Amino acid sequence: MDEWRAQSAAELGRGIAAGRIDPVELAAAFLDAAEAHPEGGRIYARLTRERALAEAEAARGRAKTGLRRGALDGVPISWKDLFDTAGVATEAGSRLLEGRVPARDAEVLETATLGGSVCLGKTHMTELAFSGLGLNPMTATPPNATDPALAPGGSSSGAAVSVALGLAAAGIGSDTGGSVRTPSAWNNLVGLKTTAGRLPLTGVVPLAARFDTVGPLCRSVEDAAELLALLEGGKAADLRGASLSGLRLAVLETIALDDVRDAPGSAFEQALARLSAAGAKVSRVQVPAVAEAFASAAMLFPGEAYGTWGKLIEAAPGKMHPPIRDRFRQGAGISAEDFVAGWQALDRLRGVYGEETAGYDAVLLPTTPILPPDAARLESDPEYFRTENLLALRNTRIGNLMGLCALTLPTGTDCCGLMVMAAPGQEERLLRIGQAAETAIG
Repeated sequence: MDEWRAQSAAELGRGIAAGRIDPVELAAAFLDAAEAHPEGGRIYARLTRERALAEAEAARGRAKTGLRRGALDGVPISWKDLFDTAGVATEAGSRLLEGRVPARDAEVLETATLGGSVCLGKTHMTELAFSGLGLNPMTATPPNATDPALAPGGSSSGAAVSVALGLAAAGIGSDTGGSVRTPSAWNNLVGLKTTAGRLPLTGVVPLAARFDTVGPLCRSVEDAAELLALLEGGKAADLRGASLSGLRLAVLETIALDDVRDAPGSAFEQALARLSAAGAKVSRVQVPAVAEAFASAAMLFPGEAYGTWGKLIEAAPGKMHPPIRDRFRQGAGISAEDFVAGWQALDRLRGVYGEETAGYDAVLLPTTPILPPDAARLESDPEYFRTENLLALRNTRIGNLMGLCALTLPTGTDCCGLMVMAAPGQEERLLRIGQAAETAIG
């Protein structure tokens, strides 16, 4: 059964369909591994064993009668602890929400359950999802799967680590400024940021609702396609015959390549060489609208986040890790006039970005310009926390600011991802490009 925990979600689904894998035994294998893992308590906030085994039992019955509901029917998945689960605590990594128990599942979890997936439990995360590092001294900081001394990436930290360490077949997280893609890159996974509005946020604890998105963290592009279909109750993108031949790909040089450290920079250039060798036409572009958008980011992210959580934070500020609390408080002095003007400016810049990149099939950049930093130093050095957190989310935030869909792929160098961005609503096209790129990079 250990070999099951190294397989992709799609491979496990095929094994169930072929009768080689029993869904109940599969769920038990993941649950037992999570309970036995020495760091399991830092990865899962809570397991939902009873629910998982009941869902797996139902999946077993469907498999035996040829009534499987989809490719991932019976496949065990972890859920970031900001997705509501009926009757089970959902605390969003924050002591401010301790003891919060919702009455029903989040809409995406309801849909995934109807599709036959098995809910293993809730994974640890950054407080209220407002950091890209994954450090959370107030509840738990998951270990980076490549080196436990390093930060795991956030805010979907436990989601990524649960998959990378074989404690879930896939994880579901959220991405407001990079919270799916950064931990995916730092744990050598595939991560999909969906277009804002593509998947419903009902029952998802918010950070900044106009930027918040739902997406999978997984082992392959095929998994990402199947998980997107599971989450929306639709049909997966057809990845057959995906090719880079003749595609026009643009390397974004504005901001995205500034101060890129040696390992991520080298991994990115090696990935570009493989994409070119596979037939892609790679160009380098400057898009000044991206730089202009960062001025809006300084108001919009903290403005909405503090507007959502400020009263609760100020009622009990000692319940938050100071660097996270301080990030929220950056939004305290933002006026309604400035907030509205910021969104008006960003909407205009999104149009400019779309025009300037319309001639390309996708835009490429390093997922993060840095490697995961030392977790202990992050906790003891507030200035180091601040600078590394800004860099961790800098490149990923471009996709959120421009309203894009984006995919991060492993490059073959530990903790270094290649990010592929496409126009809003073009997830199926993005996934086909990602499939071809995954094959080219190897």
